[in-house]
This record gives sequence, structure tokens and C-alpha cells, in this order.
Amino acid sequence: MSFITLLSPAALVALVGVLGLLVGSFLNVVILRLPARLEHAWRSEAREALQLPADEGVSPPGLVREPSHCPHCKHALAARDNIPLLSWLLLRGRCRYCRSAISIQYPLVELATALLSAAIAWRFGAGAQTLAGLLLTWALVALTGIDLRTQLLPDSITLPLLWLGLLLALGHVFIGAPQAILGAALGYLGLWSVYWLFRLATGKEGMGYGDFKLLAALGAWMGAGALLPIVLMSSLVGAVIGSAMLVLRGRDRSIPIAFGPYLAAAGWIWFVAGDTLLHAYLTLFVR
Repeated sequence: MSFITLLSPAALVALVGVLGLLVGSFLNVVILRLPARLEHAWRSEAREALQLPADEGVSPPGLVREPSHCPHCKHALAARDNIPLLSWLLLRGRCRYCRSAISIQYPLVELATALLSAAIAWRFGAGAQTLAGLLLTWALVALTGIDLRTQLLPDSITLPLLWLGLLLALGHVFIGAPQAILGAALGYLGLWSVYWLFRLATGKEGMGYGDFKLLAALGAWMGAGALLPIVLMSSLVGAVIGSAMLVLRGRDRSIPIAFGPYLAAAGWIWFVAGDTLLHAYLTLFVR
């Protein structure tokens, strides 16, 4: 019998919440550094394909080896400055060395990852479902942060998430293989069809290919039956928030708004509480 299975439900939730804080700190690194590394790689590949001289500029920092530093004064951060959430609070949101403001993104990502991770442990208990659910949660947090900052949903996260969902279905961890395959296919083709219909009608691109892959991944994890609720919830929330941004910020209607965060949020909610939401809907509206 493993140590994890001996924990009480409350202790398990607390332990996973602390783990979420630590992982959230790493996810901040992924959110900030992965897009820059991808862009550098794309530029290098393009220069090679065009037979241009290699770019001799400094490569962006890696995700693991390079230590964290202040983005303003470039001072390397000590261990005491890297304690998730607590360091930001103790420093009152300012760099210890140059007193520049530290982005609110850091504590928000750490806190969100901790709370969402704890919710996964509370929902699924000790076992394979919690481990898998944590991987899904962390990937969705990273994708949300990256898409909000850069309007990119990297293949290096969405595609492994898709394949992991399909592999888990072989063991029927959440759903069976037929439902996962159908969910992945319909998830991709559904948004792909909307994209092309919108483009043919308006001549504009309504969303990116990363959105197709993210919905395909969610379909692989939850099956085809989850796709419509996820799309409806994400579209509703996206419309409300997008309209609010237009009113409050006077945002130009031609400026695109990232759709991935709404897909990720709706997908996570359905993953954790889909059965409850469906039961409530049937009870209230279907007689």
C-alpha cells in the first residue's frame, strides 16, 4: 500500500495543492520562455530553408537550466525570492534588488495551479485519474497563459496532450478508445469546419489552428459528448468577456481575441463537473 493511498482525503488535497504551487512556478517559466524559444527555432529553420546565414544572436533561455532573474535589472534571483506565492507577498510585488514591480501573473498562475490541482485531487481521490487529471490541468494552465500573452497554442503542448488522452483511453482511465478517437476527430473537424466557413464567408480567419488541436485533445480526454457543452460554454464566456473588453477598453474590433483560454476553462470545468452539470441541466430543463 503506497503512502498516497494512506493519506486522508483532506491531506491528499492539501499535499496536491502544495505540489500545484511548485508546478505553477515552473509553468510561469514555460509561459514566458517557451514562445520565445519556439520563435527562435522558427526563425532559424526559416533562415536555413532560405539558405541565409545563421542568426548569431543569443538564444532565448531554456526552460530548466537557466536560473530565474528579474526581467528589469537582470539580477539572478536567490532561492528565497523563488518561493511560490510567498516570495511575491513578502516582497510586496517588487524586486528585492531594483524595486521594480513584479508582474501579477506570477502569483496568479501559482495560486490558480494550486487551487485547480487541489480540486482535481478532491474530485478523483488517490489514483491514476488524479495523476492524469493533474497533467491535463497543468497543460491547460500553460496553454491559457501562453495564448493570453502571444495568441499561440504550441503544438509542443497540444499534440502530446492529444496523444496522452488517446493512450489513457486504451486503459479506459476516463473513457474508452472508441469515444476518445471519435472525440478527437470531431473536435478537430468541428472547429476546422467553422474556421473555413467563416473564412469563405468573410475572407478573414476567425481562429487559429491551435484551437482545433486543443478541442481535439479535449475530445480525446472526454469523448465526443463533451464537445458541444465545451464549445457552448467557451463561446458564451468568450462573447461576454470580449464584449466587456470592447466597452471598457474601447478595443478595436479588428484586434483578435484569444479563444484558447475559454476552451481550456470550459474543458477543465466539464472534465471535473460535467456529470453534475449535465444532471442539473436535465433536472431543470428536461421534463
